[in-house]
Amino acid sequence: MEKHIWITAQDKQRLTECLAKLQELPDERDLPHIRELQAEIDRAFIISDPSNTPKDVVTMRSRVRLTDTGTGNSSEYVLVYPSERNPEAGCISVLAPLGTAMLGYRVGDEFEVDLPRGKTSFKVAALLYQPESKGDFPL
Repeated sequence: MEKHIWITAQDKQRLTECLAKLQELPDERDLPHIRELQAEIDRAFIISDPSNTPKDVVTMRSRVRLTDTGTGNSSEYVLVYPSERNPEAGCISVLAPLGTAMLGYRVGDEFEVDLPRGKTSFKVAALLYQPESKGDFPL
């Protein structure tokens, strides 16, 4: 059974606008990722008031620590919009498979994602920063 995910109304609006722009002149390589992100948005519970966002939910521009459940290795990432991606700095685009997969999950949740090295399971180990919990609503 799929876990329920959460997305703020502001993130939904910005992501929907981003996807609309990407679909105007899509790169063939991005199409599966666009469809996958749209499916995640469609299945999410939408939080209309960002101040009501649970403090343990991965939202856009959150800094999160993920643990690979197979290896036990942990890594930190910031979930960003495609134009802000910088993998070397840990800024993972929401269009990347890992970015799409982590969006909306809560601390303690586990999820699977197809990475170039194969299907990998991660646990949301910690949420180090979430804009909504800090009152950073314009982010």
